[in-house]
Amino acid sequence: MGSSTHHSLSGPAWRLATQQHGVLARRQLLELGLSGQAIQHRIAKGRLHRVERGVYAVGRPNLTRRGRWMAAVLGCGSRAVLSHGSAAALWGVGIEPTDWIEVSVSASSARRRPGVRVYRRPNLRSFDVTARDGIPVTGPVRTLIDLARRLDHAGLERVINEADRLELTDPETLFAALDAYPGQPGVGRLRDILGRHTFRLTESELERRFLPLAADAGLSPPLTGQHLNGFKVDFFWPHLALVVETDGLRYHRTPARQARDRLRDQAHTAAGMTPLRFTHAQVRFEAGHVRATLAAVARRLEGTAGPKDEASATPSRPQPGVRALPG
Repeated sequence: MGSSTHHSLSGPAWRLATQQHGVLARRQLLELGLSGQAIQHRIAKGRLHRVERGVYAVGRPNLTRRGRWMAAVLGCGSRAVLSHGSAAALWGVGIEPTDWIEVSVSASSARRRPGVRVYRRPNLRSFDVTARDGIPVTGPVRTLIDLARRLDHAGLERVINEADRLELTDPETLFAALDAYPGQPGVGRLRDILGRHTFRLTESELERRFLPLAADAGLSPPLTGQHLNGFKVDFFWPHLALVVETDGLRYHRTPARQARDRLRDQAHTAAGMTPLRFTHAQVRFEAGHVRATLAAVARRLEGTAGPKDEASATPSRPQPGVRALPG
């Protein structure tokens, strides 16, 4: 938007256009004091360019992607919001359909718009909507519920994972938020996926379920609660230098927690140990995978640890901070 365009609009109109990615609705211009004749004059002079009925680009007709999103929302009314695949694209968790922009409106009826798919949703609530980069949009939770109706299992897992990675919501928070949407389409599918991935066993239940898997894999009872290389570990086999850690969440966690997990694994590896990491959900629901992985790693480590290594690595009595399990 050039300086001539700046001077052709009032200060408030110019600022609003800047906030709205270069587009303004006719109703906004009227509210800011421009008459219908003044709007037509600016259109004739090339200072406003019609994008669609009642929506104009300021200064130049070419819009950015966000400008096109904003124009679609403005064209559908004052209470319209970007939604579904378009909302997912704005949040950075999904891909927008190539043929249209998706918008939800709270009115029971709405005018059809070229290139815009309109969903009439009078039951949208205030906590379902927000704004991102100045564009009204369904919030992350509502967007994920909408996507759950159209994505396959793998696709839905991917967008949940992306929302977690981008810190829009995490699996535990999302799972709890679904209570506000009883019986709504998509909620059941999200619950099915999140029910496992937010699953966390108590410490005693984790041991009760994990230890038989380790025994079935041919491992002796491990030490638990030992502090190694500056970290407390869940399960430790000294003669194999094998460390097993368990996570409560399957999906990526916050960057700080991910960084700490990497530091833990790196510290154990630097000390000549083999770190393994399973989720609580894997211990509970994917026992075969856990058992097979433990057996394969144990066979490899047994082949590299000689009698001298085993004798020197196995403590003769429990060390401070180490709880030995009964044999």
